[in-house]
Amino acid sequence: MAMAAGDVTTPEGKKPWEITSKERAIFSIIVMAGAFMAILDTTVVDVIVPKLTGPLASDMYGVQWIITSYMVAAAIALLITEYLIKRFGAKAVFLSGIALFTAASLMCGLSSTLEEIIIFRVIQGVGEALIMVTSHIMIFSYFPPEKQGLAMGLYGLGVSFAPALGPTIGGYLTEYYNWRMVFFINVPVGLLLVISGIVYLPKESFFQKLKFNFISFLLLSFATVSLLIMLSRGQQMGWFNSSLIGLLLLFSIIGFLLYALSELWSKYKLIDFSLFKNSAFANGMMIYFFILGFSMYQYFYLLPVYYEHIKMLPTLDAGIAVFAFAIFIGLFSPLAGILSDKIGAKRTVFIASIFYVVTSITFLPSLNYYTPLSQAMLLTIPFGIGMGLFFAPVTVMVLQNAPAHKGELAIVLMDYFRFVGGSFGTALATNNMEYFKNLHFLRMEELQNIEYLRHYLTSIQEQLGISMDQIKAIFINYETFMSYNYGFYNTFMHAGYWGILGSVFVLLLFVKIKPAKEKK
Repeated sequence: MAMAAGDVTTPEGKKPWEITSKERAIFSIIVMAGAFMAILDTTVVDVIVPKLTGPLASDMYGVQWIITSYMVAAAIALLITEYLIKRFGAKAVFLSGIALFTAASLMCGLSSTLEEIIIFRVIQGVGEALIMVTSHIMIFSYFPPEKQGLAMGLYGLGVSFAPALGPTIGGYLTEYYNWRMVFFINVPVGLLLVISGIVYLPKESFFQKLKFNFISFLLLSFATVSLLIMLSRGQQMGWFNSSLIGLLLLFSIIGFLLYALSELWSKYKLIDFSLFKNSAFANGMMIYFFILGFSMYQYFYLLPVYYEHIKMLPTLDAGIAVFAFAIFIGLFSPLAGILSDKIGAKRTVFIASIFYVVTSITFLPSLNYYTPLSQAMLLTIPFGIGMGLFFAPVTVMVLQNAPAHKGELAIVLMDYFRFVGGSFGTALATNNMEYFKNLHFLRMEELQNIEYLRHYLTSIQEQLGISMDQIKAIFINYETFMSYNYGFYNTFMHAGYWGILGSVFVLLLFVKIKPAKEKK
């Protein structure tokens, strides 16, 4: 029987958490730094992608594959991490992930063509998957059961704080150096982590020779790849107006169905779905999927866009504005962990979800072009607090309701749900933004007084001394900008609606289901 990281014994026969405070601090810093580096890279690269069209001689659709390839590779690699951890140990897989990520970062920075950088981003994505799952398991194992909330609070610094910090770092490196520094900065950090990990991280003594269901892995990978490419390319290709998008959806559905059949007929399961029989575990996954994936990832995507395209801030200034709420994510993640240990994970999840939903629905939709920058930054702070409170209690609750020997699988599923949910969230944000921008543009056109508008444009033409075609072009650009501005209200609101849906599963945590009475 496989064992979770928290139940693995050291060569001396001790539990992983039976260590000194100094050792716990050293181990946690190494693991946290690896997770922070990996997840930070996702949003750091998002900032530079629009700037790569010139250096890589491509268009926006081409350079978007720098993000898509990374997402696809990471999602596939997640599916094999449980097997690798049980076969080789979390430490070996973690350090291998760091080494892969570091080497790929170096090669991305040295790349001169789009094809080269996409290949190395694939390797980076594999490294990120190995890092995230193993770091999650390892830091959980370094704390005794009564302090596991604190452990997840600390880990939440990487999962929720790093994506918000990414635009700030990416903006600074791009503005004051160049885009290659976004990748090169990972190299010294990664080398230091590999050396530190080899020297300091504790050895493991429990390994298993397991059968791996390669057919189920291929089918689920095929379905996941089809789904993620469909989501990332849907807006660009007009969603179901494109035959390719329809084909990708069909491939995804067929892949998931064939995977389900493979799991039913196979002796060795890739994923043990009996975990979902536990209502707290199942609800926790749905909370994670909808609140973190569908809702929070939309805000991660939308807020930098708001600051850069509506407030028209330079990349670095937009990153600093985002950092205003990122600080509070970092501050409240450990506090949420401590609260989970004190009053329980379920109650903390309830507090976090209510705070998150109320602040996201109340404050963020009020952001527009006319909102002063200082006020906009202040309005995002309560939202940052809500995000900070969320991660630790959900993670603790899910892991506490998974069997001890299924800890690795529970974490793999959480990261997989986060990844796919985040992809859905980003696609929804893009789609909603375009839809509501066009909707507001059409409504502005409908409400215009044609005679008054013609008179107004003629008077502007006389004042500026330019042609009517130029005046019309300026006015259309103004209409487009204002429709974009007003569209943010609806897009922010729809992101919050997914948070409300996720909160339904929070309420279900407190619904006690009585077992059916046995018939006599």
